[in-house]
Amino acid sequence: QIGPVPRAFATLTARNMPRKPIVGGNWKCNPDSVAKLDELVANLNACDTSKCEVYVCPVSVHIPLVQSKFKEGVMVCPQNCNFKGCGAYTGEVSAEQLVDMKIEWVLLGHSERREYFKEDDTMLATKLAYVLDKGLKCVFAIGEKKEERESGKTMEVLIKQMEQIKGLLDPAKVVIAYEPVWAIGTGLTATPEVAQETHADIRKWIAENVSAECAEGIRIQYGGSANGKNAPDLSKQPDIDGFLVGGASLKPEFASIVAAISEVKGC
Repeated sequence: QIGPVPRAFATLTARNMPRKPIVGGNWKCNPDSVAKLDELVANLNACDTSKCEVYVCPVSVHIPLVQSKFKEGVMVCPQNCNFKGCGAYTGEVSAEQLVDMKIEWVLLGHSERREYFKEDDTMLATKLAYVLDKGLKCVFAIGEKKEERESGKTMEVLIKQMEQIKGLLDPAKVVIAYEPVWAIGTGLTATPEVAQETHADIRKWIAENVSAECAEGIRIQYGGSANGKNAPDLSKQPDIDGFLVGGASLKPEFASIVAAISEVKGC
């Protein structure tokens, strides 16, 4: 069970600091051959990371094969982590193991983990508290399904997904990835205006339920089929601080997504 979490997590040491953009590439369960890894690594190494943080989420079995091949500025971020330490947890990876491998970031809460592996809000809150306690930083994904969007329940769903983690939202350690589930891998993308509206609503909720400082400092990525074509317009939206990229992270265009938000918001 999850006990109360200290509100001290929800503080920002320096007010009014610009939010540095952050773009991640989620390779999901790809590629199907280690022979294809070098090409994918090259896509990441082509990125200019001087004005934007960049991370990549490889399959765990591939991490030792690629970790040393990324240039400085490209961070490895596993796609999942256990809710507890090492031991009798078949098929899992612990935060202690990730820290031992000099990994600093981990992705939690992706819609595919929620949908296919039945990870609920309580489980994910437990995971987030655990990985933060072990010194990792986290990209925490939230998002609504198509029918939830169409029925006007977007924020109701997102609030439910954030309620149990609100005391853990330290802008220095947690990035929120808003991924409208209806736009993942479908080719559909929220218009820049719709994406901005939802990001602004998320930030407003954090301001009202955590603190204004946390809302001001926390970075919120957009994760709904971002690509080289739509990234420039999405990047212009004031509450979009980066992207969690799926399919396009397997292509050379990934570097253009990083370049698009670096041009607008790089710092």
